[in-house]
Amino acid sequence: MGDRGCIGILAGSGPLPAQVAAAAIAKGRKVFIIGFRDFADRVLLEPYPHEIIRLAAAGDILGALKRNNCRELVLIGPVRRPAWRDLRPDAEGARILARLGRAIFSGDDGLLGAVVRVLGEEGFHVRGAHEFLEHATGRSGTLGRVLPDIQAKQDITRGVEVLKVMAALDIGQGCVVQNGLVLAVEALEGTDAMLGRCGRLMQAGSGGVLVKMPKTGQDLRADMPTIGPETLENAARNGLRGVAFQPGVTLMTDPAGCVKLADRYGLFLYGLTPEDLKDK
Repeated sequence: MGDRGCIGILAGSGPLPAQVAAAAIAKGRKVFIIGFRDFADRVLLEPYPHEIIRLAAAGDILGALKRNNCRELVLIGPVRRPAWRDLRPDAEGARILARLGRAIFSGDDGLLGAVVRVLGEEGFHVRGAHEFLEHATGRSGTLGRVLPDIQAKQDITRGVEVLKVMAALDIGQGCVVQNGLVLAVEALEGTDAMLGRCGRLMQAGSGGVLVKMPKTGQDLRADMPTIGPETLENAARNGLRGVAFQPGVTLMTDPAGCVKLADRYGLFLYGLTPEDLKDK
């Protein structure tokens, strides 16, 4: 088979970087993790070869990847977009920012797509986290004991329509719909903060529905929709009745934990079907 080199993992926050590392090792690959300072969870990365480096120190990042013979990269874990005045890029970082050009002012999809392109030009092959975490991308249909009723299915349909329109504007990957009313769409704040807003906006009657799916044409190697136990906790805390997601292209940080919490709180956890995704 030859030496396939080491897989470099560029790690933001949350449990997924460590999960990708464990899955890659189980497949017989070596890994090396760059944990972004102020974002990566050092405790979770501790069992694996890693360095903690600040986001804009591109020279240090590229040097560490090359020293560890990393030919393939995985970008995983959220990183809050910093204010540009706070980046303090090193010389290599400034060079890469110049190559990103106007993409640094784009939405997340535009920026991350440009990052993937630049990394490819640097000689790396960027792979998606879902290539290693196949077991964590869900399936179509109801995953727990609670099924979405007719109103919930209508709200899911509405949410899918909204996200398809949002995709062209590169805004976000989630929205909340209640009885046909769009309570919130996800922007820079992320899913958890969006759900917090919904708690104050919820109307009388049955609760709202969170719908998560990637943007049309989105490069899944850079940014996949993600749900985890905290998503279900926040959904219950803020009066939602369920969560719908697109299987195969959505990462679940703890599939069994998500199902367990959905059942505990009486929420549905539903993987969109091809019929749900059809244009109405």
